[in-house]
Amino acid sequence: MKEKGIIITNNEYVRNILINKTKLIFIEGTLMDVLIKVRDYIHYGHKLLTHPLMGSVKPNETPYKTVIISENKYDNVDIQSLMYIENSIEVSKNLIESRQPKNWPENVLKDFALIDYDLINNAINN
Repeated sequence: MKEKGIIITNNEYVRNILINKTKLIFIEGTLMDVLIKVRDYIHYGHKLLTHPLMGSVKPNETPYKTVIISENKYDNVDIQSLMYIENSIEVSKNLIESRQPKNWPENVLKDFALIDYDLINNAINN
């Protein structure tokens, strides 16, 4: 990743590994809470550096979401970032409303946390 970023996540695994390596905002909340916080930052002039719905795990399957936004705050709202986050919020909302997330056992939650970390780690290192 060429531009410095801020990680926004609700994944404790991501937080615990990356907290001392980069700027990180930890959200104690749902996947939707993360997406809404990302949208707030985009409204303040930050840009998306990773797609909010990257990976093959659907928002109604996993409780975790990690997104990277620009560390720099620009004077104007990046319309493309805004369109991506608004679409991601809408898609996530529709999927969650149509099929509520399961109450996964701890071992499955750990797998989802690892998948989310792996996705964001690959984005950081590419």
